[in-house]
Amino acid sequence: MTLLEVRGSVNQPHPSSLPRHRVDFAHESEGLLASLFTLYGVEWLYEPHEFVLRRNGSGAVVSAFRPDFYLPALSLYVELTVMRQSLVTSKNRKVRLFRELYPEVELRMIYKQDFVELMHRHGLSATEAASV
Repeated sequence: MTLLEVRGSVNQPHPSSLPRHRVDFAHESEGLLASLFTLYGVEWLYEPHEFVLRRNGSGAVVSAFRPDFYLPALSLYVELTVMRQSLVTSKNRKVRLFRELYPEVELRMIYKQDFVELMHRHGLSATEAASV
């Protein structure tokens, strides 16, 4: 597979070849998603805000949530999770609490199945995409 692929009548760079901000992503999948945002001209920030979910009796933060991306033009946070479905329960619990505490903040979840399909549509083979 070359770095430039023909999709329909438009040449688009393969997501893995796109320039990325100098960011140390926690997972390769986050870098791929950031590349897609960049490809489509969507400004993004990586983990820019942390939301307190719970404090102890003395006010220290016990639990917090830091969404993976913030898309300023859309006022939207994006959380990507490519964990096995059996491990997603804990994250979903955190997201529910986040939504209860911060109902005014827009958050979209991207789960592994959706991410694999998105990557497949942008030129990664099913095997490559599923390996993230």
